[in-house]
Amino acid sequence: MNQQASTKPKGGMEYWKKIVILFCLGWTVIWIYRTVLNPILPEIKVQLGIESDASMGLISSLFFLAYTSMQIPSGFLADKFGRKIMLIPGFLIFAFGAFTVGIAPSLLFLLVGSFLAGLGQGTYYGPAYSISSSSIPNEKRSFSTAIINSGSALGMAIGYIGSSYLVKGLGWDWRPLLFVTTALIIAVAIAFGKVIKDKKPEPAAKAGQEKEAGDKATLKTLFGDIRMISAYVIYFAICYGYYMIVTWLPSYLQMERGFQGAAIGFASALVAFASVPGALLFSKLSDKFKNRKIMVVIILQIIAALTLYLTVAIQSNNLLILFLIMYGFFGKLAVDPIMISYVADIAPKQGYSTTFGVFNFFGMMSSVIAPFVTGVISDATGSKILGFYLAIAIIIVGTAFLFIANMIKRTKTQTRH
Repeated sequence: MNQQASTKPKGGMEYWKKIVILFCLGWTVIWIYRTVLNPILPEIKVQLGIESDASMGLISSLFFLAYTSMQIPSGFLADKFGRKIMLIPGFLIFAFGAFTVGIAPSLLFLLVGSFLAGLGQGTYYGPAYSISSSSIPNEKRSFSTAIINSGSALGMAIGYIGSSYLVKGLGWDWRPLLFVTTALIIAVAIAFGKVIKDKKPEPAAKAGQEKEAGDKATLKTLFGDIRMISAYVIYFAICYGYYMIVTWLPSYLQMERGFQGAAIGFASALVAFASVPGALLFSKLSDKFKNRKIMVVIILQIIAALTLYLTVAIQSNNLLILFLIMYGFFGKLAVDPIMISYVADIAPKQGYSTTFGVFNFFGMMSSVIAPFVTGVISDATGSKILGFYLAIAIIIVGTAFLFIANMIKRTKTQTRH
């Protein structure tokens, strides 16, 4: 850990704790934007004269296409030029995109604004987790990452509940919600400028150049280890189910399960609320049982697939709510801090941003595909249920690959010894 990370200013908070709070707020505003429109897609669809669910799915798919395309470049540039340099301009682009969505008079403007917002958010993941992983003490990494990730749950709850209550319940127009979100994004960008201490990476000294070169992200470190490949595959599977839920759950609850008004937002937000204690609990277990991280992930994903199946297979709305809570508790946000800690354990220390960027790139590829594919399925069948089943199948395949890959790695290790 570098010196600035562990230094505690007089009468103040340790730097790594400030980083945890700051990046928690970063995820909060990101997820407010990502979810604020989802409960009110039917209203936006009518107001702008949009005809199909597939077109509405493009709003999320284009956003995540831009977000995903930025993962590897932003990680590489952050390792090369500095992480703070990527974060602040990125958030300003994000703010401009959110504002564009707020003033959009047509689907085309919505798509352009969503794409810009995705580009801006795409600078966040690699640099943020690079800064946190190098600042937070190793023994607190998983739990602290869970606290950072809880910002996702908080933002999701605010976005879902706020838009469904204000627009569906009180009859507000949806546009002011985007203007408030824009102001929050700018406020967080200012906080980045004040709090983050980040210098341009210095070239390796000649005497230590060979050592440093082996500690940087290369094609071999990114794709030569089956453990890393299995991390990419399982993260794709985890994210596919999650972003299908994030985009289409409110519409499914309204159109196919009879939920009305603010109840749509509250029911959707249960996934977020339940994820916080799940993430904190399982990240604590991950920190305690460092050699069992992958087994914990496998068990959690089996449970997540089962609860996702029961959510749509059971006709009782009360049981649906119960299974949504269980999916949140055992699902993506519970697994995220474990996966991030696992990747940090096997990633080269001078290539954190690049490695996290590649890791998140594979996960977020699914977020490009899932909203549009589920919209196409909905248009073709009149229901989103097959979209849920496809997500479940992908989770099962990804989990099986993770298990097999780690068995192969363990066998090779035992053979060498």
